Amino acid sequence: MPMDAVFLRALTEEIRPVLTGLRIEKIFQPARDQIVLNFRGNLKLLLCAGANAPRAHFTKIARENPASPPMFCMLLRKHLTGGKIVGIQQPSVERLIKFELDCMDELGRPGRRSLILEAMGRRSNLILLDDEGRILDCLRRVDSDMSASRQLLPGLFYRPPDAGNRTPFLDETESGFTDRLNNIIKNHPEQKLEKFLLDCYFGFSPLLAREIAFRTSGEPDGRICDLDIAGQKRFRLEFSRFQQDTRENKFTPFCLKRENVPVEFSCVAIAQYGETWERFPDFSSLMDAFYDIREQRERVRIRGAELIRAAKTALERTRRKLALQEKDYAAAQNRDDFRIKGDLITANIYAIQKGMKILTCRNFYNSDQENIEIILDPRLSPQQNAANYYKRYTKLKNAEKYLKEQIQQAREDIFYLESVLEELDRAESEQDFIDIRHELIENGFLRVAGKKSDITRGKDAGKKSVKNAGKSGGAGKKSGKSADKIGRPREFEISNGFRVLVGRNNRQNDKITKNADYRDIWLHTQKIHGSHVILCTNGREADENIISEAAAIAAYYSQARDSSRVPVDYALVRYVKKPAGARPGMVVYTNYKTIYITPKAPENNK
Repeated sequence: MPMDAVFLRALTEEIRPVLTGLRIEKIFQPARDQIVLNFRGNLKLLLCAGANAPRAHFTKIARENPASPPMFCMLLRKHLTGGKIVGIQQPSVERLIKFELDCMDELGRPGRRSLILEAMGRRSNLILLDDEGRILDCLRRVDSDMSASRQLLPGLFYRPPDAGNRTPFLDETESGFTDRLNNIIKNHPEQKLEKFLLDCYFGFSPLLAREIAFRTSGEPDGRICDLDIAGQKRFRLEFSRFQQDTRENKFTPFCLKRENVPVEFSCVAIAQYGETWERFPDFSSLMDAFYDIREQRERVRIRGAELIRAAKTALERTRRKLALQEKDYAAAQNRDDFRIKGDLITANIYAIQKGMKILTCRNFYNSDQENIEIILDPRLSPQQNAANYYKRYTKLKNAEKYLKEQIQQAREDIFYLESVLEELDRAESEQDFIDIRHELIENGFLRVAGKKSDITRGKDAGKKSVKNAGKSGGAGKKSGKSADKIGRPREFEISNGFRVLVGRNNRQNDKITKNADYRDIWLHTQKIHGSHVILCTNGREADENIISEAAAIAAYYSQARDSSRVPVDYALVRYVKKPAGARPGMVVYTNYKTIYITPKAPENNK
């Protein structure tokens, strides 16, 4: 549900008695829309002004803070650090919370500061006021171009948001509700109960409006025309009951989960879905549980999109470079033409006049000794023209060896980046993307944060070339040891208690292969990008059925997931080697066999 005024009231009532009288010790801004206020006893208050998740609650989640705090965070530290909270208010049923603090300025003079959280969807904001009610600054400045009716800029007096023509639902009387209802019955009897509540009153969300409608008519989309006299009375009664519960702060934190994933939260019992809602001990733990999963998924989505874009950019750049290198290599194959022309100029110096642009002479390197035309630079002497052709010949001769190495390296780069894109397509968690990001950084395809460009190709990356003697392989700059933690591989149990490990990325592929017992079985799709798979045998004999099960998993976690009869190579781990200087995930292997299998998703995830 959106953060409506009722739920915000429940949060306010929870944090007010705890925070009143406490002093702010530290202030952090872990994300653009988030401020964390630290109090004594490791008590943390999260203020979030994000468009999709505005809220204020205690949090136990450790958030990573940027190396350099943003300007707004620095401003809050200047004015609020050491300040004592003397009041926490929520005006009427507005979607805002006002924190009032007694503070000291830089000269030690006492003063009053106010920090206001406006939890209003895409217009959410966090605003710092001085003791006169003037805006010192805000998280999102709003000028006249953005809003003609209400600006939020430093130096302006703060004005609360306009409530419009609707009435706060807590201010409504029984007679006022009856008059509004009778008017709708007379003019718009087909109107839904939910729409009636949302059009006439503000302070609660559509979820709560539908719940009142459900308690009235048994349907969340019930209409006014379906209510008889008794139904209209029930409608007034349910509305009044909701008013009374809100005034008395009768709130209970509930969360609706589907497949163990939080999808909805509420401060009152919800019956309209016909599902069981989980009750939480307090609203702060509910908010932590609900938004932690959402924020983690959002981080995964953003991180994944950034890495995919970076990998694709590097791949396209490498492909363009390869095309140019192959063109230059083809030109180098015709370099003898330049040597021959140099020889012919030298042999015919006597026939070259000053200022000549073309020399026509017999080509004695050709069996037919046909005449050939050689372009000359009229500004140069015959000897200099001959030297130019010899120089071009020598340059192409030297370039051939260099280009051959670079072409091989570029092809290996392309193979590697295609494998990374396949990894990104299969990535499931934030740790997966962290591992892949470190892998790209270590191999010179991604700069560390803070550099001018996030996508690069290291100057020294990939200078050693390694020929693959098996079915897969690669080359490149040897990855240094990383202090970063590598996530856990996928682990499954198949028939007869055999375990199967599946790498989530190239770094994990290296790790599970390196740490495997020499008697274990290594599997990989043949000439197809995919994960390394280890069948852990513990010294036992794995029959054909066991190997087939493991091969089906290897095919499933590959680029050929949607194919059939996928070739999968398998060999004992003792025959799988990583060449010196090879990139993560690149190996050579011998003494292998091939099985053709249809990919199948594993059933038992450990």
